[in-house]
Amino acid sequence: MPRSMDAFDPAELPELLKLYYRRLFPYAQYYRWLNYGGVIKNYFQHREFSFTLKDDIYIRYQSFNNQSDLEKEMQKMNPYKIDIGAVYSHRPSQHNTVKLGAFQAQEKELVFDIDMTDYDDVRRCCSSADICSKCWTLMTMAIHIIDRALEEDFGFKHRLWVYSGRRGVHCWVCDESVRKLSSAVRSGIVEYLSLVKGGADVKKKVHLSEKIHPFIRRSISIIRKYFEDYALIGQDILENKASWDKVLALVPETMHGELQERFPTFHSSLQRWEHLKKIASQNQNTSKNESHGYWPEWEIMLQYCFPRLDINVSKGINHLLKSPFSVHPKTGRISVPIDIQKVDQFDPFAVPTISSICHELDIIPTNEEENEAESDGKHRTRDYKKTSLAPYVKVFEQFLEKLDKSRKGELLKKSDLQKDF
Repeated sequence: MPRSMDAFDPAELPELLKLYYRRLFPYAQYYRWLNYGGVIKNYFQHREFSFTLKDDIYIRYQSFNNQSDLEKEMQKMNPYKIDIGAVYSHRPSQHNTVKLGAFQAQEKELVFDIDMTDYDDVRRCCSSADICSKCWTLMTMAIHIIDRALEEDFGFKHRLWVYSGRRGVHCWVCDESVRKLSSAVRSGIVEYLSLVKGGADVKKKVHLSEKIHPFIRRSISIIRKYFEDYALIGQDILENKASWDKVLALVPETMHGELQERFPTFHSSLQRWEHLKKIASQNQNTSKNESHGYWPEWEIMLQYCFPRLDINVSKGINHLLKSPFSVHPKTGRISVPIDIQKVDQFDPFAVPTISSICHELDIIPTNEEENEAESDGKHRTRDYKKTSLAPYVKVFEQFLEKLDKSRKGELLKKSDLQKDF
């Protein structure tokens, strides 16, 4: 059964957002991220932000001089949603004053967007915007598969994974060289990472060739760890004729007769899966068709479990993506960073809501609040530390520390090279 996100009243959102942007949003870390050490002049100033306000009022091409400017505007506007866009050739807020054609998107992180609704044809527990702990395993597998490829196959070091606040995850690849990639190269990367192809009217969405690419083999080895618990027990994909007919549409027709005859004699998806693998193996050994140099069950595993990326989000440099620490206006959940070391433990239902963290602020002892009111405003920015948002900000800080360390290493290398000349 889908689990509903716990008690959150959207009518309270305007007041909660005021408190969140005034006392809880981690501005210092956020600015530290998007400023990238201030190495490139005007990098932060040329970044586009877009705000969605109450009643779906959408404002694009916002840009800010510094952290203080950003804070003031966010506290004034109280956006329901924040999106981050590209770094442009000019300040986005002045885009109307720039000569036609001169205002160009120049850089942006390589981003990935994985949404649970794209799996509706293969998940049986939920549909549409609903999620539960059973189908969340799809996101766990997606993060493991994509993150491994980004790190090992492409050598990308700085990958920030973020929960969307409702039914999906986003990834921001922040390496300096990656931010400069052209749209064509981004398309090539996302194409490499895409296997499931075809719309709702296409039954078989995965076609493997005789030679299996190492990326597919490594992805299968990740899926295999979860497949029994997720697909055969949790989703029960071979439970009855209606469900196993969907699976059999993905295997060679030569196997259909035997499987349709024997499946009713088994008592579980697990038993039926074992029999399918046995028949697939026999079928492969006797087949004269050399094009099937693989196990047909791999195509089933990939169709049911492989990540489904929104290609357009990744390939467009000027494409906007929801910001980390934005609030989801429907669920009230904060869009929090995910600790890549603890992906399997991540629980979307344990992510704090704006109402829960604002309530946690309310129960801070009064004398503590009075002391802070007397001190300068810097303390105010640390109020998140007293709430359940704190561990997620810590994950973000650890990511930023690695970015800083890497940047300092690169600067040292450059200065050493210059000395050599």
